[in-house]
Amino acid sequence: MPSSAENLRALLAQDKLHVMPCCFDALSAKLIEQAGFDLTFLSGFATSAARIGQPDLGLMSYAEVLDQARNSVDAIRIPLIADGDTGYGNAMNVRRTVAGFAKAGAACVMIEDQLSPKRCGHTPGKAVVAREEAFDRIRAAVDARNEGADILIMARTDARHEHGLGEAIERAARFKELGADILFVEAPKTVEEMRTVCRELPGPKMANIVEGGETPDLSHEELHDIGYAIAAYPLTLMASAMKAMMETLGRLKADEDRTPGLMDFKELRDRIGFDQYYETSSRYETSRRD
Repeated sequence: MPSSAENLRALLAQDKLHVMPCCFDALSAKLIEQAGFDLTFLSGFATSAARIGQPDLGLMSYAEVLDQARNSVDAIRIPLIADGDTGYGNAMNVRRTVAGFAKAGAACVMIEDQLSPKRCGHTPGKAVVAREEAFDRIRAAVDARNEGADILIMARTDARHEHGLGEAIERAARFKELGADILFVEAPKTVEEMRTVCRELPGPKMANIVEGGETPDLSHEELHDIGYAIAAYPLTLMASAMKAMMETLGRLKADEDRTPGLMDFKELRDRIGFDQYYETSSRYETSRRD
């Protein structure tokens, strides 16, 4: 049976755009799979909000993110890309981060070149480390992969914000030379910048589409034509869930009918897995639940 990393490699070999809604826990990952998507990404922004109720400003620990990734991977069969942030320290920490996510079953881990503590790529105050430190992070990640970690490496640069697109492309090109499998130049501001990224960089590239963010929110066809292999939507699910919850809370507080915004209880149970549990447990007399 192919590993999660092997399944992701097979997806990247296809000439198509893989639309990737991002999850933040096991349930959201499960719903993404049930909706028919090929892969998902454990969003650092959304996970920080869901797990600790705090903004994505480097407040979550490696252990917390790893635990969230492990739980999410266990709930699905599609490949999951994990947000490894800055690697949680120096190059040796990066090696441990990559090995840990591989053991947790992630298909790929993203390592970025921001200063620690990092910030969301579409919020103010971003800064990146010097080139050599950025290159060492990717070098260490690739070494961990080459020494046995069954995982792909996504190399991210946020240099566009502070140093311009040229610096971001040069960094990403070096990341590829060092062995990164997927390149991610964060927050290009125009369609032409997106075209330049895809034209000048080799291998699979990822676009990060934040509704209301800095990167143009193009159609799937346009993103594919530009040259992207993956389109990540890091906040789409969380934003829709938060809006729905706030609206329902408002109706509940006002003692209004809240049922129009609720999933049917039967469908909810089925999607969570009650029906599958009952079907499987029926094989065992002492575990049956009629």
